[in-house]
Amino acid sequence: MNSQEKSLARQLFQNKLNKADGQAFEDIFTAIMNYAEPDFQQIKPWGNIGDRKNDGYIKTKGIFYQVFAPEDIQKSYPNAIIKLQKDFIGLKTHWTPINEFYFVLNDKFQGVNAGCDKAIQEIKTTHNLKSAGFLTAKDLENILFELDDDQILSITGFIPDPANIKILDYSILNEVIGHIMQLSMKIGEAEKIILPEWDQKIQFNGLSEPISHLLNHGYFQWKSLDEYLKNNGDFLADALRNKMNEIYIQEKALNQGDKLFWAIVNVASPRAASMCQEAVIVIMSKYFETCDIFEEPKKDDEV
Repeated sequence: MNSQEKSLARQLFQNKLNKADGQAFEDIFTAIMNYAEPDFQQIKPWGNIGDRKNDGYIKTKGIFYQVFAPEDIQKSYPNAIIKLQKDFIGLKTHWTPINEFYFVLNDKFQGVNAGCDKAIQEIKTTHNLKSAGFLTAKDLENILFELDDDQILSITGFIPDPANIKILDYSILNEVIGHIMQLSMKIGEAEKIILPEWDQKIQFNGLSEPISHLLNHGYFQWKSLDEYLKNNGDFLADALRNKMNEIYIQEKALNQGDKLFWAIVNVASPRAASMCQEAVIVIMSKYFETCDIFEEPKKDDEV
């Protein structure tokens, strides 16, 4: 499966998870785990016995899973904490040994509430578990894309030929740009951000002071960008970094200094609008710092 096909598969998978509540989400989780872990065993409720607080486990490793997929995760976090604590007590009553415990939560790529994370770490400490934590949408995506192509397709469904798609845009870059454009600056966040000391790199790459100001301004949104990337699977972050590096290498052969900077902005922007360009500069500020675009100044012993 090439990068474009994988991008399409990812879109299909995310659409499935965003619509999957209750049993539908548990079925997706079970299908993935059946491929990823040969010893995984789903536990179905049986009469008045139920599933004894165990939605699936790997008996040989003592790893247990409990699944929770409410319709609105943001409104359900108090219930999630109650369910998490109650389910583990019920699990421990009926199953042994428990070495690891994972609460599988369909957060729909929004991240886990801090209170939930604290609750599961308390369970880990109190019950002396080897490991405990959450499996969220991004974790399932990461597990999915470790599978063979035919197994991935059995989960995501049929992938249309990318060459035949003329209207729909599945660009990873455009997805992230669209997300950034919807962000608003959080009051009080800007003063907490410490700007990188990249003056030497600015000079080394022949960039002007106005470009430095643009990169600094873009960096104020780095926290929101990083949060978005962390709440998605590894594929998104890797593909975004690779695309920006690809554009940089392509344009570096033709331009340098400020002209190179604006060439990257123009190529990466889906359209010539200031909001799009500003979103691209947010992305560029991240990869400027990590040296995925533009060059790191040479040390004295490297000259």
